[in-house]
Amino acid sequence: MTQAAFFVLTALADQPRHGYGILREVEELSSGEVQLRVGTLYGVLDRLTADGLIVLDREEVQQGRLRRYYRLTDEGVQALTAEAERMAAGASAARKRITAGRRAPAPADVKPAKPATGPRLAGGLA
Repeated sequence: MTQAAFFVLTALADQPRHGYGILREVEELSSGEVQLRVGTLYGVLDRLTADGLIVLDREEVQQGRLRRYYRLTDEGVQALTAEAERMAAGASAARKRITAGRRAPAPADVKPAKPATGPRLAGGLA
């Protein structure tokens, strides 16, 4: 699941929203890290609809413009739950590794190789 799809599903988890509402909610949920463009949003909405994860809830006309509201399906709730659990498991594994000190050594911690000894060939190659 893409980051955009994850945040769109998350934005719809508590209530139906229209496109602009989804954009604002995604930005808020991600603390400003994810700022979807309108074209990207509608591409994600089309894909999530085709996958059966969201459906059109209703349409309203406000100030002469049509607003389409989307909501999660049961399959969308299941997919979002599974992705949230997958992400939490990955974060947990990372925290365990960090706590256990299992990080790869930094370049400064790597010991230099011993210089080669013995006869050398012309051109400096051993």
